[in-house]
Amino acid sequence: MPSIDRRFFLRAGLAAAAGGALASACSRESTDFVRPTGDEVRAAEAARRPGRVREFHLLAQEGHADLGGPAVRTWMYGDRLPGEPIRVRAGEVVRARLTNRLPQDTTVHWHGLALRNDADGVPGVTQPAIPAGGELVYEFTASHPGTYWFHPHHGPQLDRGLYAPLIVEDPAEPLSYDEEWVVVLDDWLDGVTGTPDEVLAELTSMAAMGHAASTPSGGHGGHGAMSDGGASDGGAADGDGADGGHGGHGDMAMPTPTPSASAKWPHMMMNAESDLLGGDAGDVYYPHFLVNGKIPASPETRTAKPGTRLRIRLINAGGDTAFRVALGGHAMTVTHTDGYAVAPVETDALLIGMGERYDVLVTLKDGVFPLVALAEGKRALGRALVRTAASARAPRADVRPAELDGRLVGYDALVPADAVRLAGKTPDRTITLTLTGSMAKYDWAINGKAFDPKVVEPVRPGERVRLSFVNRSLMWHPMHLHGHTFALGRSGARKDTAIVLPGATVNADFEADNPGLWMIHCHNVYHAEAGMMTLLGYQA
Repeated sequence: MPSIDRRFFLRAGLAAAAGGALASACSRESTDFVRPTGDEVRAAEAARRPGRVREFHLLAQEGHADLGGPAVRTWMYGDRLPGEPIRVRAGEVVRARLTNRLPQDTTVHWHGLALRNDADGVPGVTQPAIPAGGELVYEFTASHPGTYWFHPHHGPQLDRGLYAPLIVEDPAEPLSYDEEWVVVLDDWLDGVTGTPDEVLAELTSMAAMGHAASTPSGGHGGHGAMSDGGASDGGAADGDGADGGHGGHGDMAMPTPTPSASAKWPHMMMNAESDLLGGDAGDVYYPHFLVNGKIPASPETRTAKPGTRLRIRLINAGGDTAFRVALGGHAMTVTHTDGYAVAPVETDALLIGMGERYDVLVTLKDGVFPLVALAEGKRALGRALVRTAASARAPRADVRPAELDGRLVGYDALVPADAVRLAGKTPDRTITLTLTGSMAKYDWAINGKAFDPKVVEPVRPGERVRLSFVNRSLMWHPMHLHGHTFALGRSGARKDTAIVLPGATVNADFEADNPGLWMIHCHNVYHAEAGMMTLLGYQA
């Protein structure tokens, strides 16, 4: 049984007709594009050869979270932060019942999976929103092994505590390791300085009042959009050569950021500068940065024996923050990005944008070592500890390991493993997605237009499609494609989320092999909610 049957979808569409969004989406799908519940979607799911069904129950509710000292009231899955991981084997079917005990509508998006379209969790596009007090069963085949996660796709709910890992194990796992550790990174403000809804209201109201020059971070005087003349000096304009541009390692000296001095704009971050991100690192002030739900003063501690070969699955669940991650005293060997294998490459640190995931292998030394997630450009950090010696003294909470300033693997160094390499082929279709907007107007958009569900970029089944992300803004954007994994730029690394620096062009090629209506959006939750989203649709 599909997770949302045709009758349920049509009933919801009729019920939403007054609101308009879903009704127009249904009308558009029926005339031009494959429906999320269409025969093509069911056929694609059957081709995945669904295996054993695994049952899960997600309870979205308000509750209290202990961040390791600070206690906050927030929204979570169940009663833990992050939520309880879902773990299945490739080929198994996830059947997850979501019970909504929140005071507003919600959905669940299964980030990174090439799953059936009607389970993708985008309200008004692939499903109706789940109302307060309602339930919905998501059912889909987890066909490809890897590190994934799930979160809402409704307003800025992601910037609360509604997220959890989804691990799809490989029955023929080629890696050799002793233990595994799932590490979720997050920036946190909910229940401390306000709520994500208040942040979004402040950002949009500030823009409406024209209050830009004195409040944005980085001193860019409002982050005005670039001219149409082309890339800035710091970004690549050549699509084939632009892999996101964060393979280099520039000057790490950055001014200390502070929240806005004006009580009128309490959620604004000033002076958040990063060469790695092309200038402005972010605009939202977060009082805490978490690793597995804990602040640096009360870190989670992973205990093991010296010599343990540890697989670490890193997930950035943040709303506005890229993290530079390193394990003190150790090099890391990168084995996967966004769930897909790469030729192993050694690094000291990784830059991880919102929505991205990396798997690394580390052989642990004797002692106690900080796993540090530096909030890039924000001069604050989250951390956990790895302890292999009971008597060793833990480093101070503010210790910054030298590895953070060492080798940094960028996209151009990530070579896809042979088994997941996308075969070379000239694209049948190129879709240019120009990233536009500014902090001054908070008018983040794609091709100069805020999200409109009536605007759908068409593709045909079987095509090789090139998404050409052209960033004309002065802000970096982690761009995410639903339902597919693309081959990134020159390196060919397989990913579903990629950083696009200011002035850069990033090409991402994928096979049109998963019919339906799919989102493409910035994974900065506030940029997305302001309008930096669009749709990709398979023509019927």
